[in-house]
Amino acid sequence: MAKPRSRVIDDKKFMWDGRDYDSADQASEARQKYEKDNFETRMVEEDEKFHVYTRRVVTEVEVEGAPPV
Repeated sequence: MAKPRSRVIDDKKFMWDGRDYDSADQASEARQKYEKDNFETRMVEEDEKFHVYTRRVVTEVEVEGAPPV
């Protein structure tokens, strides 16, 4: 069965980071790195593997170039 690339957790959409972690410690290390980069994270255990799901809310948008006419 294929893993879902995204999940809705607590009414928020999270994207899977694409990695299978063999232990909770490995997943927790990855999770901490994402959180340092201002991602919201969730860890899910599935089929004896751990998966990290992330999301980040856009707070600022930079637009390059001239606006269309």
